[in-house]
Amino acid sequence: FILGETCSALLLFISIMTMFMSGVVAIFEYDLKKIIALSTLSQLGMMMFSISLGLYELAFFHLLTHALFKALLFLCAGILIHGAGNTQDIRSFGGLSLNFPLVTVCMNLANLSLCGVPFLAGFYSKDLIVELACQYSWGIFVLLMMFICLSLTVLYSVRLTYLSFVGPYGGGTSISVCESDYSLVGPVVILSFTSLVSGPILSWLNFPAPVLIFLPVFLKWGALFFVGVSLLVMLSLQGVTYSYKWGAVSKFSGLMWFLPWLTGQGFSMKTLKNA
Repeated sequence: FILGETCSALLLFISIMTMFMSGVVAIFEYDLKKIIALSTLSQLGMMMFSISLGLYELAFFHLLTHALFKALLFLCAGILIHGAGNTQDIRSFGGLSLNFPLVTVCMNLANLSLCGVPFLAGFYSKDLIVELACQYSWGIFVLLMMFICLSLTVLYSVRLTYLSFVGPYGGGTSISVCESDYSLVGPVVILSFTSLVSGPILSWLNFPAPVLIFLPVFLKWGALFFVGVSLLVMLSLQGVTYSYKWGAVSKFSGLMWFLPWLTGQGFSMKTLKNA
């Protein structure tokens, strides 16, 4: 029993640090595919966080909903890369909503679902994990870190949307309108529909009995409060966030806190140099 509690506490710590690390790194990343991959890493941390609390069915439920809107996000990113001259640097985008109106709507729908906006697929699983986690007595630090990780998800999602669709055109790419290709747009439209309706449907299938959650009012509204505040903060600090004044922090985050170097890349580089 003591060993099980120790493993749960260790998994809880690793999952929270994974969510925090991937969220911070995604804020300073400019590669479109890396941002989405870091977003996937963050959501995997959320699933492990749910498992560490003993919420195994809820982790599987979040896995299903996340698979749907994350597949939509990857397909939209592929269309943008294909249409923008095969570049992945979001600084070269800007104003793509004029050239890709349908992809813009679908990708923003996936981003909103990722952030946990009410009544989208991600809300039904993510909000339930947060509310049930608030019922566990893990301490204020765990709850605060969980809400901070939720805020980071909103921050890099809004940043991605602004640089890709709203911000000024970055230049350097040749825009080709590829929304007329139904083999590209068809799956995107289907996955957009599933991102809208899969949340309640999968919730009814996985949890036939309603889940009663008793929380204070400030904790009940905590997740939505942090989502809203993060949205406002990111919109107000967009000029600061996108500047190059963050040199050391940006480099540290871009190298994923030196984890690739510590987990084998440094050893491989020394081995290849000596070969």
